[in-house]
Amino acid sequence: MASTPLAIPRTLALYLPRSSSLSVKLYQEPSLPSSLLHRRIRPSGSSSPKALFQVGSAGVRPKLIWQVQRRKFIQMGAGGVSDVSSLAAVSEPNLGLTKPAEVTLPELTFSAKEIHVTEWKGDILAVGVFEKDVTKDESGVFENPTLKKLDSHVGGVLSDVIKEEDFSGKAGQAAFVRLPGFGFKRVGLIGLGKNGSASLTKSLKGFAENLAGAAKTAQATEVAVTLSSTEDLSISLKLNSVLTIAAGVLLGIYEDTRFKSETKKPFLKGLDFLGLGSGPEFEQKFEYIQQVCSGVILSRQLVNAPANVITPSALANEASNIASAYSNVLTAKILDVEQCKELKMGSYLGVAAASANPPKFIHLCYKPPTGDVKIKLAIVGKGLTFDSGGYNIKTGPGCSIELMKFDMGGSAAVLGAAKAIGQIKPPGVEVHFIVAACENMISGTGMRPGDIVTASNGKTIEVNNTDAEGRLTLADALVYACKQGVDKVVDLATLTGACVVALGNDIAGMFTPNDEMAEEISKAAEIAGEKFWRMPLEENYWESMKSGIADMVNTGGRQGGSITAALFLKQFVDENVQWLHIDMAGPVWSEKKRGATGFAVSTLVEWVLENSS
Repeated sequence: MASTPLAIPRTLALYLPRSSSLSVKLYQEPSLPSSLLHRRIRPSGSSSPKALFQVGSAGVRPKLIWQVQRRKFIQMGAGGVSDVSSLAAVSEPNLGLTKPAEVTLPELTFSAKEIHVTEWKGDILAVGVFEKDVTKDESGVFENPTLKKLDSHVGGVLSDVIKEEDFSGKAGQAAFVRLPGFGFKRVGLIGLGKNGSASLTKSLKGFAENLAGAAKTAQATEVAVTLSSTEDLSISLKLNSVLTIAAGVLLGIYEDTRFKSETKKPFLKGLDFLGLGSGPEFEQKFEYIQQVCSGVILSRQLVNAPANVITPSALANEASNIASAYSNVLTAKILDVEQCKELKMGSYLGVAAASANPPKFIHLCYKPPTGDVKIKLAIVGKGLTFDSGGYNIKTGPGCSIELMKFDMGGSAAVLGAAKAIGQIKPPGVEVHFIVAACENMISGTGMRPGDIVTASNGKTIEVNNTDAEGRLTLADALVYACKQGVDKVVDLATLTGACVVALGNDIAGMFTPNDEMAEEISKAAEIAGEKFWRMPLEENYWESMKSGIADMVNTGGRQGGSITAALFLKQFVDENVQWLHIDMAGPVWSEKKRGATGFAVSTLVEWVLENSS
């Protein structure tokens, strides 16, 4: 039936609270893209501030919706004005009145110096000690030249510390002692285990964590690092050791205090590396470490932030801010509900349907500033800013519903990697960063167990469990990614508890039918110092995912749950695109530190650089 033109006043006045700052959009239904009006409003200083809006046409469709900060508050229909909600509810959602404080991020300067440790002056001198280097000769003097000279310089204090603390150089051991009257105020011995062992990267990470903790406790501003012996380390291994420690200390001194009543400011300003090499290559790598760590910190912040702060709209704003900060190489496209409907993303929108917070489909695209693009990549992250489980609600001990803010850990890794790549600007590679952001909630408009949703590639899915929602959002995101003409796709998700049962909290599972992709991610993870383990894609398990009335169900039972989840995602990847799935449900969160880890950002950056080269 044809629409009857509705005559409305050409000017509409809204009375707003004095503190309001609102973005208002007037558009026609159902053709959302034809915007009539978009104004930024700041009320005047009058006692009853008001904003005037000029309507673009006196004859418009009978259904007109005003939106304030993406929240409907006035609906004008043929029968007049209706559904006028409280003006207090039209501003950006702010449940609990919680806003993150502005905090100072670590600003740490790295330098590599070719001086002996006894010449350095500062707050803490930290010595990484291998087990073999604590041995002494018959006269009780260290056989290791570095420890021998340093011990002589401090009057035998190191010998006393090793004896009193029973220090043997095992990985994880640490002993710090205050030394007034010397060039450095404290000296610390930190164990690295066996020299040249396969676990050196892990030992160096532990070294950095110990040092960061000591620096925070002592409120040190200048710290130096050296190793007791380096003759068995190649030049490249020395450099990698320096970079591992630098990244570990930088991330170790950062504390996310944005939601505490008192914020902390990092004291440490300088970190010197002594006798481990120097030169332009070190300076370039130091800059690289700063760039990657900025992405890791962003990822941690996004995961740590509660769901009443990081909504899908807030996550989309973060993505837009990244693109704005590096606008010479990054562009942002944010799709709303109607645009997702046009793309037939029924699987994704089915998950989002129950929430009062609208979904936002995020697409950042990186293109190098110069040169040709030789390969196109996509990185897709699960973006459930909160997961209640839907009608299959998370209940009972161990369900961890209070931690389901971290169900957007995959998207946080994607945006963290995008921030780092925007700074590094690798040549020859185009990267698409994609997130289907939404909440999985419960309401009368929500998806029910037994419903059938249709994904954007036309495949139908019988939803036999609303708490297996992440794969439904990733389905449409993967279809979208493949349509960008990419050669390779990596997706990341806190997808299954089954993967945590299989691999624990420290290791992510990776699933791929492609050996080359598995090798690429494994190599990148080794450089980044993150743990992945390749899991099988057992095609026979797909039998449990078949539906009697649709193309598939979304869960296949408890046995092999992480495998069937990966097989589900495989149905939405173009057969000509190389694909790898990462289930990071375990390592996304640290129970010990009660916070996010920033897992996978470093690995993703290394993977992009590997393809760039």
